[in-house]
Amino acid sequence: MKVALVQRRCALGDKTRNLEAMASAMDTVNADLYVFCEMGLTGYMVRDGVVRLAEPKNGNVVRDLIRMADHRGAHMIVGLATVDLEAGGRLYNSSVLIGGGGALFYDKIHLANFGPFEEGLYFTPGRNPVVAKVGGVGIGLGICYDAFFPSLARDCAQEGADIMVYISASPFTSRASFERVLPARAVENACYVAYVNNVGSQLNQVFFGGSRAIDPMGADVARLPLFEEGVATFDIDREFIAQSRRGRPTLRDEVIT
Repeated sequence: MKVALVQRRCALGDKTRNLEAMASAMDTVNADLYVFCEMGLTGYMVRDGVVRLAEPKNGNVVRDLIRMADHRGAHMIVGLATVDLEAGGRLYNSSVLIGGGGALFYDKIHLANFGPFEEGLYFTPGRNPVVAKVGGVGIGLGICYDAFFPSLARDCAQEGADIMVYISASPFTSRASFERVLPARAVENACYVAYVNNVGSQLNQVFFGGSRAIDPMGADVARLPLFEEGVATFDIDREFIAQSRRGRPTLRDEVIT
């Protein structure tokens, strides 16, 4: 499987422009899976605007995304705010895996609600890890702050994830911490980790980019620059995953309590 990390600036609050930019990015490089950033449909700093910008999980925009992916014979992972109209309008910070005529949603479990982050004011935390199979590759979904909780990646790996895909909207002040934890998630689960971050400024936040992919031994296999848009690709080697897990069998040796 060839994965494309798409690092791009988001038009704040403008879903049409962001959808057009996603489609354009997908046409610049061939890949099986395209990954975009957290809240990439609207931009992250929409604040109270999230109430009107959130999308139903079976809504028109999701159907547009399905058509976008299927037209190119590919899958994509997109970040967006979703609303559950049957649960009083609860909002979720979601990552959706699109392709094959359908959509699979993961709702961010660990909401960032400290320092400059206000996710707890708007979003309901998700409850369940999500792992999907695409072309025989197990894909675990995570969002930004989720990367700091080893149990999520471990649960996904135990459920068959060959790669953890973290979409993010992380400001420059958090860069050093992400640089440290992402390789740890890869090594401790002997899986690939893909991280796609927002880039550019929105309101009072500056997102640093720095999207990257890390192999099961902790080495970078793709990396994008700081503060610039770009696309980078890498291939998932399932035999290398198997070799890594034989060499360091952390999943086998996990103690279940």
